[in-house]
Amino acid sequence: MLVNATRMLREAHDGHYAVGQFNINNLEWTKAILLTAQEMKSPVILGVSGGAGKYMGGFKVVAAMVKAMDECLGITVPVCLHLDHGNYEQCLACIEAGFTSIMFDGSSLPFAENVQKTTELVRLAHDKGLSIEAEVGAIGGTEDGITADGEVADPAECAKIVALGVDFLAAGIGNIHGIYPENWTGLHFDALENIQKATGGIPLVLHGGTGIPDDQIRNAIKGGMSKINVNTDCQLVFAAATIEYCAAGKADPTGANKEKGYDPRKLLKPGFLAIQAKVKEKILLFGSDNKAC
Repeated sequence: MLVNATRMLREAHDGHYAVGQFNINNLEWTKAILLTAQEMKSPVILGVSGGAGKYMGGFKVVAAMVKAMDECLGITVPVCLHLDHGNYEQCLACIEAGFTSIMFDGSSLPFAENVQKTTELVRLAHDKGLSIEAEVGAIGGTEDGITADGEVADPAECAKIVALGVDFLAAGIGNIHGIYPENWTGLHFDALENIQKATGGIPLVLHGGTGIPDDQIRNAIKGGMSKINVNTDCQLVFAAATIEYCAAGKADPTGANKEKGYDPRKLLKPGFLAIQAKVKEKILLFGSDNKAC
């Protein structure tokens, strides 16, 4: 059931749990995440970066695949198809392609330009029934060519962006995309408290969910983080499972194995199962299981 993310995140915020955004990169990832969300009776957000959208053939291809798979697999839990860290042009493309939600990442722009473009995209998204996420205080690391050092967002700027009518807000509190360095000092919970107060209790988004200790995740959810993004975690377990399969010689067409383990349906299965296990683990951590009964 494809929906925008507004209602599911408001319910998560009020219920003191979080909905996971799990990024997708191909059919296997999408299927693994959808089936696990259905099993766990959890709402779910499928995140698509600009790079992943291009890799899969374009945003229209992604939207068509997700809609068809949602229907053919008999998925009944709420599913949101969301653009992750989109620029202005990508947001427009996803609105037209049939996404149900977009994120405009204007954090690298001058604040006035971020406000101007967010204002326009809020109107366009809401006219089409989409939810929209904005960002203040760039998230650390690199995501689709945008690099930042893990800034802490200014609560006053957060309030100004929220006043434009966005449905949820990504506000940096020291979080980082990718693998966290050993000298990372942790999330800034004082900043989270100030941002939540300044924004009037809007659902907040924690990017860079991979590598943050579980206790900090739980505290962030208590502080108002209602959407938590997971991508690198799934990449790591998918790679590890695939490497293990190949290292065992199961994909070697010249070996003694006659089971045709090089068949992509067999080759990709260990990674598929690893993603399912990781998504289940995160859903339980975020507390969104049995919230879509």
